[in-house]
Amino acid sequence: MRAFRSAVLPGLRGRLGAVLSVLALLLGALAGLSAPARAAGSAPCDIYAAAGTPCVAAHSTVRALFAGYNGPLYRVTRASDGAATDIGLLATGGYADAGRQDTFCGGTTCRMTKIYDQTSRHNDLDPGPAGTAGMGADRAADASELAVTAGGHKVYGIWISPGVGYRSNGAASGVAVDGQPEGVYMVASGTHVGSACCFDYGNAERTPADTGNGHMDAVSIATTCYFAPCTGNGPWVEADLENGMFQGDNGSNPANRGNSSTYVTAVLKNDGQTRYALKGGNSQTGSLSTWWDGALPSRGGYRPMQQEGGIILGTGGDNSNWNMGTFFEGAMVSGYPSDAAENAVQANVVAAGYSGQTNVPNGPQATITGPGGKCVDVAADDTGVNGAAVQLWDCQSYAEDQHWTHNPDTSLGTISRCLDINGNSTANGTEVELWDCNGVGGQKWVQQADGSLRNPQSGRCLDAPNGTTANGTRLRIWDCNGSAAQKFSVNGGAPVAAPGGKCVDVAADDTGVNGAAVQLWDCQTWSVDQHWFHRSDSSLSTLGRCLDINGNGTAGGTQVELWDCNGAGGQKWEQQADGSLRNPQSGRCLDAPDGTTANGTRLRIWDCNGSAAQKFKLN
Repeated sequence: MRAFRSAVLPGLRGRLGAVLSVLALLLGALAGLSAPARAAGSAPCDIYAAAGTPCVAAHSTVRALFAGYNGPLYRVTRASDGAATDIGLLATGGYADAGRQDTFCGGTTCRMTKIYDQTSRHNDLDPGPAGTAGMGADRAADASELAVTAGGHKVYGIWISPGVGYRSNGAASGVAVDGQPEGVYMVASGTHVGSACCFDYGNAERTPADTGNGHMDAVSIATTCYFAPCTGNGPWVEADLENGMFQGDNGSNPANRGNSSTYVTAVLKNDGQTRYALKGGNSQTGSLSTWWDGALPSRGGYRPMQQEGGIILGTGGDNSNWNMGTFFEGAMVSGYPSDAAENAVQANVVAAGYSGQTNVPNGPQATITGPGGKCVDVAADDTGVNGAAVQLWDCQSYAEDQHWTHNPDTSLGTISRCLDINGNSTANGTEVELWDCNGVGGQKWVQQADGSLRNPQSGRCLDAPNGTTANGTRLRIWDCNGSAAQKFSVNGGAPVAAPGGKCVDVAADDTGVNGAAVQLWDCQTWSVDQHWFHRSDSSLSTLGRCLDINGNGTAGGTQVELWDCNGAGGQKWEQQADGSLRNPQSGRCLDAPDGTTANGTRLRIWDCNGSAAQKFKLN
């Protein structure tokens, strides 16, 4: 059941009342800047409604866009069993319950298979169908690709890679058609963008086909200089009006200097007849800049506009889905919004307290660096299906299929599938591929101290044939030989299995500082601080720091902690045949005191004794 509160002004109140209401909302939003840990009293759609331009669509995976909303934000579907659940809010009008997603998706991957509309119109978005651009149907975004913080809470954005996109089913309820006025805003990334077509949010064709000039009215952020000259290298906030990414009257607008901040508020409004405006701002601070406020293009079809009322997210109107971007929130409104309302929305966005990087996936997944400084990659640009080739390629920070998670069962997964040996074979020279995760021996990979990745079932290592490092080199398994052709470093690390079925964890949820306690905790595949990287000097690191013995001590009972990696003897750990982790300097082993396995048990070193309290397995 979706609930929302919309403070639409009664007709008798008139224009003066609307202006006063917006000013009050603006002052309230500005007051909220000093307390970003909670949502402001009025949300963006309350602000728009008070100004007489109510939201007709409101989408976010981060927070409620109405102060009274307490329904679902998005749906996630598990790769392992196809089960789905809706992700809602921690509190009415508040922020997303990311913990629910983490728990539901633990041990597997999830995709965001529906983005709910928070208005009463139910303009929900699903992965889009194939269109006339020549691309296949869209896939849903990986649900855990990008975690950030808003209002002091962990939340997830929608990481758009080529092939990812969402669309309404036909014309959406209440969205502008045939020259009606409308406005749209979104909060997106200014660092995860590209130049291909199209990372859009807004009004598009009813079906995924280019039906002509003026049939779209969507806001975009991209490095696409469609109409030269452009100022700088972007990214620019632009208007996709179909058959053109417009910055000004007939396209070009050197006054648009671009918005490259980590978070960007992108704003478009269009009266549908003669005028449109573009604005951009830093979603973390400051006000909006007006990049254009003037005439619609005089090219044929744009005066008046001929919108069709569909909604797109992450693609172009004909399902051109080659671009990339990250979406956090956005709304579409009926009518031409006032500058005061847009300024109040920007202040509210700033008060929401967005923080965190947006340019690279930041979960436990990370690159696997291979020979020649290349990365382990899946052929076909983030669209890998069963049997897709796994190869070497130049490292690309934005490539979803170059970011792998080392799972507790020692499999390596990306884009919802696993690194697999063809036919589950053990023979020398068998090529590797991508395949549905199924737990077979050909999907197990253990990082070795010499930098190789060993498959225990075959006893062989991942290998670049004959040491070749050219882009497209197909990988295989081969007798482990310690050569450069077998150096594959899982930069995201792997869980360290611990006594009681727990994992080695750092206190304080992925924020470990020097001196942070290292402890036992329930295994959480989404926790970055439970993924440890086995470095070549035999140290173990996570969150950029190393597993360290307090004070570089050697005495039995000395506790372990997280500390800056410094090469000290108290940071060296060697896996023993009996499953223990031994520190050579002290001659003692990592230990759970008295065999205790409760969450929060602080780990220490103790005389090596082969007991269950000392079983810590590196993956």
